[in-house]
Amino acid sequence: MIRLREITKSFGTLQVLKGIDLDIAQGEIVSIVGPSGAGKTTLLQIMGTLDRPDAGTVEIEGTVISTMKEKELSAFRNRKIGFVFQFHQLLPEFTALENVMIPAFIAGASSKEATTRATELLQFMGLSDRATHKPNELSGGEKQRVAVARALVNHPSVILADEPSGSLDTHNKEELHQLFFQLRAEFGQTFVIVTHDEGLATITDRTIYMVDGWVRK
Repeated sequence: MIRLREITKSFGTLQVLKGIDLDIAQGEIVSIVGPSGAGKTTLLQIMGTLDRPDAGTVEIEGTVISTMKEKELSAFRNRKIGFVFQFHQLLPEFTALENVMIPAFIAGASSKEATTRATELLQFMGLSDRATHKPNELSGGEKQRVAVARALVNHPSVILADEPSGSLDTHNKEELHQLFFQLRAEFGQTFVIVTHDEGLATITDRTIYMVDGWVRK
């Protein structure tokens, strides 16, 4: 599903990734852990095509993406990869339903198609009664579930999450963590999750440890 080979990345004189080799299987839920500065978020961004490696190859579902041009890369990202961030990044002027629909519109879906898919996802998330509410009217847990629905709207193969429960209280953290497994069972996505949450790391299928730009063997 995801194959990384000899991935390196530097920012100025600081080498953040030092030759990462990593394979993630279809349908796997993987956590990436390690101290701050280990390169976890940089690796996730490269995996998600938000940044390019200095060297090495990134392959998703048999497609080498590290050599794609920007327009082609953007289209691939929109179709194949969903993102969940620590602070949900919902657009405040739009309702929950409209926020979920945005990636579908970018992908060229009709209003009817986008509305139907977004409505189904909000229902799955238990948020049907919150669809017309704007982010400032939602709780932290509700915002993050809307963000997860948005990540799923284009039926992506991979969900990449960067500290997805970092801003949530204990109850909402546990609900979100269980949601990832429910989604895998329902939709079959592969999840790669950068986290400092030991509780989440212990329940994922596999934990990848990063230290000083390396994956610890």
